[in-house]
Amino acid sequence: MPDDLRPIGPPRGGRITIVSASVGAGHDGAADALALRLEADGFLVDRHDFLDLLPARLGRLLAGVYHRLLTSAPSGYQRIYAATERSGSPGPVVRALLRGAERRTLRAVGARSQAVVSTYPLASQVLGALRRDGRLGVPAFTYLTDFSVHPLWVAPGIDAHLAAHPVPAEQAAALGAAGVRVTGPVTGPRFAAADEAERRDARDLFGLPQDAPLALLVAGSWGVGPVRESAAEIRDSAAAEPVIVCGRNTALAERLRADGFRYVHEWIGDMPRLMHACDVLVQNAGGLTSLEAFAGGLPVASYRCIPGHGQTNAAALDEAGLAVWIRTPQDLTPVLSDLVKGPLGERQRAAGLALMSPDPGPAAVIAAAALPQPQVGRRRHLAVSRGKLAAATLTAALSLGVGAPLAHAYASDGGRLPRLAHSLVERCEL
Repeated sequence: MPDDLRPIGPPRGGRITIVSASVGAGHDGAADALALRLEADGFLVDRHDFLDLLPARLGRLLAGVYHRLLTSAPSGYQRIYAATERSGSPGPVVRALLRGAERRTLRAVGARSQAVVSTYPLASQVLGALRRDGRLGVPAFTYLTDFSVHPLWVAPGIDAHLAAHPVPAEQAAALGAAGVRVTGPVTGPRFAAADEAERRDARDLFGLPQDAPLALLVAGSWGVGPVRESAAEIRDSAAAEPVIVCGRNTALAERLRADGFRYVHEWIGDMPRLMHACDVLVQNAGGLTSLEAFAGGLPVASYRCIPGHGQTNAAALDEAGLAVWIRTPQDLTPVLSDLVKGPLGERQRAAGLALMSPDPGPAAVIAAAALPQPQVGRRRHLAVSRGKLAAATLTAALSLGVGAPLAHAYASDGGRLPRLAHSLVERCEL
């Protein structure tokens, strides 16, 4: 734990549970930052991955299906995402899958937790259901990790929905979320603005040129989206030299190196220092990395955004004045130049740093609401057959990625999605 977040004095003795999901890295990253701050405030923090709480070991399978859909059929994914935004709530197949996670989730929270926090929309749906029927007797919070709010983020029964900015707070409230509160974002403590000496040291550390403008191009932990096209267009713009982070997508990194790009990284363990070295961040999903850049005083642009939450997050960040959305290649050169050394960059740096200053912050709000002696109601047995869960695999795949239930598509797709689900079940021998 960083020195500035070490607990002062003995622990309070309280316990808080955080449920995230290892779908990409953003949900877990937000949970990491919340846990650090709660532990610094003297709480014991229990962590759980919602994928492990789903029955029949479906979590990892579903995450893999979502990943393949996002990378192999992005246009179809966009259409389904838009349709499920309109449906507004989980369909019957997704509800059945989530009911199958209720007992494990309740067991994970346990009898000693004083509050429970979700950083993942499907976990929020389960916690809300448990809270609503009295089986969960402690406050339940949703920390909204996205700047745009899909309807599945809003779960009846959740006590409070915590937002980083008024834009997502207004979206959540419009969807009927309870206890909406703007708390500001939460990021790791090492994400902070750098001075000129730190900037030069960081460039030396990563072998980067001292005097060239550098654009840090990121595509999430999975390295998804048209990254090669974005990298080539940034290089050709002459506004900045691309420094590309591919996450865990080793194949993408190899292709970029073969394309002749000089500064290509896979997973980066010291992202704060790499951000110190760069002049602007270019992203395509609007997730946790954008918030970390704001904390580091780095202006942010959205470009060639991935479908679904990537595009809705880009729109929300642009509306908030925090990250300009570059919609066409023709706009890339002038906008990047303005972000690197113009007034647009200065405005966005100031807005990003101001975003990080709200007090008390999400961790403090959660800590203040923790109950001294939680009472967990009687748990009832909910059985969901293995066969029905297997049939729901494809239906829930998109929900696991972005909180958008595919059940709507079952009613409107003319039978193609059910056939795909049936085929997947047969292949997986479930």
